[in-house]
Parts: sequence; structure tokens; C-alpha cells
Amino acid sequence: HSVFAGQKTYNGVAILSREPGEDVQIGIPGFADEQKRVIAASYGGVRVVCVYIPNGQSIDSDKYQYKLGWLQALHDWLKQELLRYPKLVLLGDYNIAPEDRDVHDPAAWVGNVLVSEPERAAFQALLALGLQDSFRLFEQAEKSFSWWDYRMMAFRRNRGMRIDHILVSDPLAVLCKSCIIDKTPRKLERPSDHTPVVVEL
Repeated sequence: HSVFAGQKTYNGVAILSREPGEDVQIGIPGFADEQKRVIAASYGGVRVVCVYIPNGQSIDSDKYQYKLGWLQALHDWLKQELLRYPKLVLLGDYNIAPEDRDVHDPAAWVGNVLVSEPERAAFQALLALGLQDSFRLFEQAEKSFSWWDYRMMAFRRNRGMRIDHILVSDPLAVLCKSCIIDKTPRKLERPSDHTPVVVEL
């Protein structure tokens, strides 16, 4: 089964499942946005919210301000969703590296999108709603990343960033058995520049 929302060439989100999803929501309610960046559905009492958070381009651009406004709208909506669905998963491409340890060379990225203080503060605000970063629930190898630029042999040199995340609400965090980053697909001949993050509950 699948639920999805997309735009040709640009944005898109989808959820694939063994059972059909219920109470499907596309977009953030009350936030006027033509871009297809959010889809949510319920599965056996678990609310799954798949997001593709805006990149932001550069901190002096309108796209950066759009990103911050988008993140605030997401936060406000999720605050209400968590009241309705205590068991909630928020996953996808966040385009945010939460900490310096999630960046191959933090000094080189100072002053850039993906690592700016307002973006990181927005990520922390999501956690403050009662969500936990499932990857950090477990001991992980240093320099664990989910994205590598196609240029400069970044993947081979492991010059990447961890910008893809699976946040889980507290009732689900206690059920997490593992969370890994699967690099195998990134080694294919024509891969995505991202690779899957996998959580087992």
C-alpha cells in the first residue's frame, strides 16, 4: 500500500506500508504551501509523518526564511498531532545537521544552511515536544552520515552529514530495538546522494 504527494521534478513524499494507512493528511493544516513536503497516515495506532524539509539555499535568501517559517508551522501542527496520536514517528530529509558531530568538517560549514543556529534550534524545539532522535538512542560509530555530495569523492572519503532523521515520541522510544544508517544503496552505480535510515521497533 502507498500514500504519496509529489510534484514533477521537485518535491515529493510517500509512505509505503504492508497495511493501508488511515486518516491521511497531505500538507500542514493552516499553512498555505503549494510544495508537497508532508504526508501523514496512521497505522495500528501509530501516526507516521513523512517530511521533506526545505533546504534553505543560503542564510541570506528568501528560501531560508521560508524554511524557518515552515519549521515553525510544522512544530505548531505536531504539538496538536501528539495530543491526538501519542505514538508518533516524524521521519524524512530534515536538511538539518543537529550537532557538530553530524558534520564531517564543522568549521567548514559555519555560517551555512543545514547547520545554522536557528535551524538547530528548530530541531531542538521538535525534540522538546516529546520526540527523541532514534539514531542517538544507541551507541553509534563516529562520523555516521546519511548524505554525501556527489562531488570531490565525498562518499569515498566519508565527507558527509547526518541530515536524515527518524524522531519517535516517548511511548515509541522505549520500543526501539535499533537504528542504523544503511550505506549499501549509496554504493550503487547511480545512487541518491542520501542513503536510508532504518529504525526497528
